[in-house]
Amino acid sequence: MIIPNGERHIYFENLIGGLAMNLEGPIVLRLLFHGFVVAVGVLILAGAVNTAIVGSNGVLNRVSEDGVLSDWFRQPHKHYGTSYRIINGVVFFQILTIIISRGQVDFLANLYAFGVIWSFAMKGLAVLVLRYTHPGAREYRVPLNLKLGKTEIPIGLGLITLVLLAIAIVNLFTKSDATIAGVTFSIGLFTLFTLSERHLHNKRVGDHVELDQFNLEQGTDLTADAVGARPGNVLVPVSNYHSLYHLSAVLDRVKPVRRDIVVLHVRLLRRAAAGESALEPNQLFGGIEQYLFTQALSMAEKRGKSIKLAVVAANDIWDAIVRAGVSLESSTIVLGHSAKMTSAEQAREIGLAWENLPDPRPQFNIEIFEPGGQREFYSLGPHAPHLTANEVKLIHQLWLRYSDLVSPEELHHHDVVHFALNELEEQNTNGKLLELITRLRAHLQDNKSRRKPSQ
Repeated sequence: MIIPNGERHIYFENLIGGLAMNLEGPIVLRLLFHGFVVAVGVLILAGAVNTAIVGSNGVLNRVSEDGVLSDWFRQPHKHYGTSYRIINGVVFFQILTIIISRGQVDFLANLYAFGVIWSFAMKGLAVLVLRYTHPGAREYRVPLNLKLGKTEIPIGLGLITLVLLAIAIVNLFTKSDATIAGVTFSIGLFTLFTLSERHLHNKRVGDHVELDQFNLEQGTDLTADAVGARPGNVLVPVSNYHSLYHLSAVLDRVKPVRRDIVVLHVRLLRRAAAGESALEPNQLFGGIEQYLFTQALSMAEKRGKSIKLAVVAANDIWDAIVRAGVSLESSTIVLGHSAKMTSAEQAREIGLAWENLPDPRPQFNIEIFEPGGQREFYSLGPHAPHLTANEVKLIHQLWLRYSDLVSPEELHHHDVVHFALNELEEQNTNGKLLELITRLRAHLQDNKSRRKPSQ
């Protein structure tokens, strides 16, 4: 109704832009609004591109873990610790797809439909096959299951699979360009993965790997006794063999006679797809993890010291580190500086994970090392605050001022602190929270400006 019939064919691939250009108003305003529409579209689709990168990275990491692709693809970035080769490869193919398609939206949409429909059809077929290859109890079963003796006929699941396959076959014959491109891509990728898997299998059989060998004890609870560490040990989480400076600092400082050093690797598990099995031990501890522990052992051996090794699988790294510290009865957790967040943000994340622990929660000392050797100290759990000289002086001045005024009652320094905290809590409960937050922020900003060196 808004775009005239004579101009509508111009905007078939950009109907929103056509709406913007056919509104009432000066051409300058319409062009500005058209630019605004384009900018909003870029921002919205940028999220979709990022999601595609993250999803593809997870899938290809699992393909590499399964031994189909080389561990070379999962080598961590020296600074960020990400599987940057996979991410860069995915971005390259995204750009290549745009270039090959010449940005034709209808072709890209048809190609996307080909991938989505056939993935649904194959997933339905896979679930149907699993009913026979892996029978047994399940949390949920598609209704309409006919049982003839010991044989079960999944009628509901079969109908769903047939409908998906029918839609996929219709798409196959009605979208010729997308079919040719999709089939070519699928055959090429399948061939590449098959050849890569066979090559890696033959190479692993014939090659002698110059790495330390580790025995992974599956099913063993992570405890101090299981890893051979004494209570009060130092827990050092590691993830990137390019960034082991915090382990180096611990090895230089801690004497194993007094305290044990436990090197922990947390294997982050991505959310599994439907029907996906859990990681096997050789996948949980693959070539990347083996090389990581080899480097850690080498650093310890050069210093003539011993370390204990542990690996855990988890969905959240901070929760895994804190729970490992509890299980191992550690007293100190030493972290390397993250390239993605500040030390304060790291301390906050691990503090939130500590708050989620069940009572009783143990206390931990947290040390976060910078690459240059600087370190920040934090404490998890209730502890005596670190008071500066100015704060101690202020408490003493208040004590002097009020000790005579409350006579004959005896006033101590801790009474001044206790009373001030109770007053703060009372104002919080009396509806003055926003005022308190404003004043607290001003106080923090003032302290920050005082700590900055003079220019």
